[in-house]
Amino acid sequence: MTGWHANTVAELSAALHEGSVSSVELTGLYLARIAQHQGALNAFISVTQEAALLQAERADARLRAGERGALIGVPIAHKDIFCTAGERTTCGSRMLANFVSPYDATVVERLRAAGAVMLGKTNMDEFAMGSSSETSYFGPVRNPWDPARVPGGSSGGSAPAATATDTGGSIRQPAALCGVTGLKPTYGRVSRFGMVAFASSLDQGGLLTISAEDAAVLLAAMAGFDERDSTSVELPVPDYTASLAQPLKGLKIGLLHEFFDQGLDPQIEQRIRDALDVLRLEGASLRDVSLPNLPLSVPTYYVVAPAECSSNLARFDGVRYGYRCERPRDLLDLYQRSRGEGFGAEVKRRIMVGTYVLSAGYYDAYYLKAQRVRALISADFARAFHEVDVLIGPTTPTAAFELGAKTGDPVTMYLNDIYTIGANLAGLPAISVPCGFVQGLPVGMQIIGPHFSEPRLLNVAHRYQCESDWHRRAPPGFT
Repeated sequence: MTGWHANTVAELSAALHEGSVSSVELTGLYLARIAQHQGALNAFISVTQEAALLQAERADARLRAGERGALIGVPIAHKDIFCTAGERTTCGSRMLANFVSPYDATVVERLRAAGAVMLGKTNMDEFAMGSSSETSYFGPVRNPWDPARVPGGSSGGSAPAATATDTGGSIRQPAALCGVTGLKPTYGRVSRFGMVAFASSLDQGGLLTISAEDAAVLLAAMAGFDERDSTSVELPVPDYTASLAQPLKGLKIGLLHEFFDQGLDPQIEQRIRDALDVLRLEGASLRDVSLPNLPLSVPTYYVVAPAECSSNLARFDGVRYGYRCERPRDLLDLYQRSRGEGFGAEVKRRIMVGTYVLSAGYYDAYYLKAQRVRALISADFARAFHEVDVLIGPTTPTAAFELGAKTGDPVTMYLNDIYTIGANLAGLPAISVPCGFVQGLPVGMQIIGPHFSEPRLLNVAHRYQCESDWHRRAPPGFT
């Protein structure tokens, strides 16, 4: 029993329905691989072995009964920011290190109903605040292509197939730096109920998979209106797999001028342009597009996101649940020490920045102005999509950097999100797909579309992956 881990969700589903392998066998293989590589990569916070095998047995019973379903018996993992009934949900933080949720997040609930088997909860930057998966209370995640390097963040532990979240690039960055496919859906397309909030107007659940086809299958199960989430959009969920093979003839691709600047590694630019040549041969046309306000996305984000983080994380006070300091002298000491000891340095930094920009006398100068700039960035995207169908550029300015290389300089770390933040500020869907290597490290190409254009993004990504095999490459020792 070897090699199944390299198969896509679609391939695993076919094998399960044909009886070539059982869900219990598959789940056992995946659990063994987690145990084999956890020490080197630290990708998981919790491994739910007993529950996974029980779910696999139930999935096999459903299959034997003749039930059809694309995810029945398929092993997946959940980012440890999604609540899971009866299992820990830590958000990579000491504050929630022992928190066991009494309910499932909507995403977890829907994937469970679809028959997917949960292997465990994956490691991440604390409360999803980071670009490198180094801020976790449970230790940094390591890149499988080079364990001395970061995997990207904040969904750094999420390995295909797995749920993830994206507030400023936290799905697309790990996808690019680890050579997998990462989809951030339109804001409101996937329910945020049970997804622990960082920045509520930016957070969006999504997924990391081997291929665009897998992303289409998983998104179909995850997406849809949820009355428990006030930001959930009440729109029908299309069959995302139906248009995957649609030809690209007539597709208008916009090349984002602001993405091909001096901050981009020239070798990464070449990989992107090579990928664009493939899409051109598929029938697409290219044109240059400029979003003049896009360079303001990083400073805008780092006002809006910390402000919302400051508000959302106020609930963690040592009183109701989560970490509580020992022997507090009084209520103020309880608050101060519980939060001071429970949160890591990056989370504290963002809470302080957020509290400052929301404070009296600074709200208009910072937070309100940032929201106005956010509207300008959204308007730039809207104008661009009157001219083109999708926008394409790099996902990250460099390949994976070494662990610790940027932890001492937060601004340098924040700039790693420079190409991904704009889509979050505008609430747009975006996908990162592997498109080559630079010095043995993966490179990601980002495709951005108008609101609810996931079928088109998946179509473009799938057609590219039909003509390339970058998404099938595996790191040495992981084949």
